[in-house]
Amino acid sequence: MTNQPAISKPLRVGALLFTGFELLDIYGPLEMLGLLGDEVCITMIAEKAGEISSSAGPKGMAENTLSDAEPMDLLLIPGGIGTRALVDDPHFLKLLGVAALSAKIVATICTGSALIAKTGLLDHHNATSNKIALEWVITQGPDVHWVRKARWIKDGRFYTSSGISAGIDMTLGIVSHLFDRETALDVTRRAEYLWNENSAEDPFA
Repeated sequence: MTNQPAISKPLRVGALLFTGFELLDIYGPLEMLGLLGDEVCITMIAEKAGEISSSAGPKGMAENTLSDAEPMDLLLIPGGIGTRALVDDPHFLKLLGVAALSAKIVATICTGSALIAKTGLLDHHNATSNKIALEWVITQGPDVHWVRKARWIKDGRFYTSSGISAGIDMTLGIVSHLFDRETALDVTRRAEYLWNENSAEDPFA
């Protein structure tokens, strides 16, 4: 593993759920991380523990709350239609901001970047998001340096990615950074997934 950032063994991953989350946003990245086996420990978290309905209907189960979760190595924040209401929910944003401040890496998928942008933590960082929803996302973080063509971006401890499936590509980039590229490639082989490894070019931009 690299020395930046120092992470736990196993890697502590917190996967955020909220009403109206996008299924592939969160479960695509978790599938890639889950293929690392004992190298990771994944916890589903939400504002309140319990069943959380996705945008497509199926529910996820949050085992812990944002306020009670221990500091994470990697905090995953999905997008989905639910982000439209949450950007105007100050209580949720405060909880998210505290959790994000304590996480070593914060990674967003799709419009999840709007949530972390609204906390102010992305100000003056490079970031990207779902290209279809990008104009709306930009209004949530006018001081963020939004990059329209990127598939995903790493800026310091923040990773942001484009729409839905791009979160898988970003997660493989995180695996490559924290472990090594061969580990990421091994995950792609086991998942039978074609990794879009060029983070600078989003074919859907």
